[in-house]
Amino acid sequence: VQLVESGGGLVQPGGSLRLSCVASGLTFSNYVMSWYRQGPGKERELVATVTVGGGSTDYADFVKGRFTIFRDNAKNTVYLQMNSLKPEDTAVYYCSARHERVQLHYWGQGTQVTVSS
Repeated sequence: VQLVESGGGLVQPGGSLRLSCVASGLTFSNYVMSWYRQGPGKERELVATVTVGGGSTDYADFVKGRFTIFRDNAKNTVYLQMNSLKPEDTAVYYCSARHERVQLHYWGQGTQVTVSS
């Protein structure tokens, strides 16, 4: 199983980025997909989650109204659209795949997002 994130980079405050995570080696439509992040000196925290069919999403309070998670099961890909970025959003962002029924959980390698002027 591989989860490969992309789309990170350096952006100014107020800017936007779209992260992508392409999954392989699993039946993507059986997995709840999430984005986590880990800032400098901080613990990893949950950012957003989308259900297997994409019909339901959930967000951490600190990104509500700014970030959007969505998935394309035909492309085995989950996205995180990040708008109105703030310096405190600076972190390594990780993609997570968790099977909806059995104890299977996979992680990507992470992609760095830096918000700075």
